[in-house]
Amino acid sequence: MSDALEVLNPATEEIVAVVPAATRGDVDAAVVRATAAQRVWAAAAPADRARLLRRFAAVVDGHIGELALLEVREAGHTIGNARWEAGNVRDVLDFSAGGVERLSGRQIPVADGIDITFLEPLGVIGVIAPWNFPMPIAAWGLAPALAAGNAVILKPAETTPLTALRLAELALEAGLPEHLLQVLPGRGDVAGDALVEHPGVAKIVFTGSTRVGKRIMARCADRVKRLTLELGGKNPNIVFADADLEAAAAAAPMSFLDNTGQDCCARTRILVQRSAYDRFMELLVPAVEKVVVGDPFDENTQLGPLISRAQLDRVRSYVTDDLTVVRGTAPEGPGFWYPPTLVTGVDPTAAVATEEVFGPVAVVLPFEDEEDAVRLANATEYGLAGSLWTRDVGRALRVSRAVAAGNLSVNSHSSVRYSTPFGGYKQSGLGRELGPDSLTAFTETKNVFISTEA
Repeated sequence: MSDALEVLNPATEEIVAVVPAATRGDVDAAVVRATAAQRVWAAAAPADRARLLRRFAAVVDGHIGELALLEVREAGHTIGNARWEAGNVRDVLDFSAGGVERLSGRQIPVADGIDITFLEPLGVIGVIAPWNFPMPIAAWGLAPALAAGNAVILKPAETTPLTALRLAELALEAGLPEHLLQVLPGRGDVAGDALVEHPGVAKIVFTGSTRVGKRIMARCADRVKRLTLELGGKNPNIVFADADLEAAAAAAPMSFLDNTGQDCCARTRILVQRSAYDRFMELLVPAVEKVVVGDPFDENTQLGPLISRAQLDRVRSYVTDDLTVVRGTAPEGPGFWYPPTLVTGVDPTAAVATEEVFGPVAVVLPFEDEEDAVRLANATEYGLAGSLWTRDVGRALRVSRAVAAGNLSVNSHSSVRYSTPFGGYKQSGLGRELGPDSLTAFTETKNVFISTEA
């Protein structure tokens, strides 16, 4: 390894760690090691693989507090969120372990013989994880990949490698074979590109920006390499006049402020039926203004800092002086702080209303009727998530089917459960993660016909 990655605490701007950065040569060596480990792992009895993954989950469970503290230090997440994220790693490992012994093929009726299918592991999987949810999103890739009999090379984001490195240590402590799960911190244009281009890596799982995802997709296409992409989002929160406005307004702030808005599922376009607009704003504004922004280690904090100076500058660039805004408060001094912000009276085609800001900023747009709401909801290149609030069950079903997004919630803001599929339409991604079919995404289907006429 050469060079180094400085890990900053986003709340203080202090350096908390310096981590060696992987080179292309490091990736080559890791693939060789992973290939050997994968053959042994795939040959193990399914019950043994499941048992080891459950043990890995149990070891993670015993280190939730430690992992959460690492996440706060490197990513600036609130301590409550960080504990949830570590718990999600445990839960995804447990859920995936349950699929090992249920990863079965089929017997298909045919003439003159028997036809059966096998689901076989792909080999070595490259998981390129983002900085916004370093632990859980890494687990969404590595857990089902391991459960399906693969080896994993995980490249965490440059700014958040610490939890990934610790998870690899915990995997060894749990008894997983050496080199089966390897973590290579490094730059995207070095270690990341090397993973994508390596002929020994069978599949790439990438979560990040649509811009980078397209570049990875093109490189995988040249090699016919399997690929899962979870990319950007500009998600609607549709509030109809017949909704419980108090409940909708109370839930709206954290639907776009959770993780300081650094969430592809953030409901950053709040669409409100015009006849209820004024009343909804009367409820929403004070709810946003009272959000607690501050020290991520404080149990009462709801909103921490942005990840970096670059991300802070990006968010600032969208909220220009000519916009009408409502702001909460944020600390001054060191740290990458930005206050909770609502933008009103903006043209629906403005950049802040159509592009992914990835910060604690939402626009509020009025709509006339159901047709207009669907039109506005779909007026974006993204299609990851969304919410709608109404007491009309028929409307809830009609709008849910009409909105082009992979994950929708009615009278809530739920997007991700480890037991249900997650992924996007349009430029929000390709493929699905999590849910009952998550293991099959890391397998090849082999068909075998056995003649009974010979």
